[in-house]
Amino acid sequence: MIRVVVAEDQSAVRAGLVLILRSAPDIDVVGEAEDGLRAVELARETGPDLVLMDVQMPRLDGVSATRQIVAERLADVLVLTTFDHDEYVFGALRAGAAGFLLKNTEAGDLLEAVRTVARGEGIVAPAVTRRLIAEFAAGPARGTKADPGVLEGLTRREREVLSCVGEGLSNAEIAERLRMAEGTVKTHVSRLLAKLELRSRVQAAVLARELGV
Repeated sequence: MIRVVVAEDQSAVRAGLVLILRSAPDIDVVGEAEDGLRAVELARETGPDLVLMDVQMPRLDGVSATRQIVAERLADVLVLTTFDHDEYVFGALRAGAAGFLLKNTEAGDLLEAVRTVARGEGIVAPAVTRRLIAEFAAGPARGTKADPGVLEGLTRREREVLSCVGEGLSNAEIAERLRMAEGTVKTHVSRLLAKLELRSRVQAAVLARELGV
C-alpha cells in the first residue's frame, strides 16, 4: 500500500482528492491537513510514503512545508500547482519536491503520478515540463548557472542515466534504452543524486538540461 497524506486548505478540494485516492486499491490516505504546519506534523506522526501538497495554504505555505518534510526525510512530496504561480513551482523545486501536477489533473493521471513518485521516480505534469525546465535553467530562479565541473565525479554510466533523466524518461524506459536492469537504473539514479547533492529526480532533470548532458 502507498500511504499518502493530503494537504489542501480548501475542504471541498481536499475531499475530492481523498475520494479519488481512496478509489485505488493500492493507495491508503493516512491523514488530511488543512495547512502546511499540520502537513509536517502528520508526516512525522504517520510516516507516509508521499505527501500530496498544495502550495498556497495558511500558517505554513506548501513550499516551506515541503522543505521541512524533505529535509527530515519524512516522505516524498508531490506538489499541486497552477499555471499562474510559477514562483511557487520554482520554490518547491529548490525545496526538493519529487513532482508537480496541475490542480485540474484527471483522476487517472493523479493516481498514476502518486504511484510513479512512490516508485522513486519524479514527475512533472507534461503541460508544465518544458516551461518549468526552460525558465528554471535560464538563471533568475536558480540564482547562478550550474558548474559543469559538478559532473566530474560521475561515472560514464551515471552520466548516461542523468541524460535520460533529463529527457524525462522513467526507470523502465531508461533500462530499455541502456539495456540495464530496472533495479540497476534505480541504484544509478540514487548514486548520482547523492554525488550531485540533489534532493530530487526533478532537480537532476533540470541540471541535465541546463548543462546539456
